[in-house]
Amino acid sequence: MQFSVGVEYAFHSLFYMIDLPPGTTVGIRPLAGLHGITESYLSKIFSKLRKAGIVRSIAGVKGGYELARPAGEVTFWDVVEAVEGPSFFFQCAEIRQKNIFEDEPAAVSGKCPCLIKVVMQEAEEAFRDKLRARTLGWLHEQVRGGFSEKKRQAMAAWVRSL
Repeated sequence: MQFSVGVEYAFHSLFYMIDLPPGTTVGIRPLAGLHGITESYLSKIFSKLRKAGIVRSIAGVKGGYELARPAGEVTFWDVVEAVEGPSFFFQCAEIRQKNIFEDEPAAVSGKCPCLIKVVMQEAEEAFRDKLRARTLGWLHEQVRGGFSEKKRQAMAAWVRSL
């Protein structure tokens, strides 16, 4: 299992949006410039984040994006699911139904789920639960606390420039 780089782009961009004062938005260009990434790819990611209700877009001259919910209400899983989609990572193709040694139809009926699928989905659900337990607000508290005063001032200047 591997997430696309879009998940990382989303998290880093959302992180810097947490400090935006109410009524302030940020466009794709400043966010892409901040991270040295392409505007076109980041725009596609933000489209997914908007559809998931994580950010909202504001039209107009001072338009851009803002968080649609408080950072403490946006989980890591919300972001991953928005960028990667909601489906399970493990997709059971039920190949056991084609096994040449399978002479017991009851063993592969809908009444008897594939145990491999059951275990894989249980593991994935535990993974999702772990990501649901962490929020953007938690991330902000953990990371920003370690920033130097110089970096905090630089971040504040960047926000004022928007």
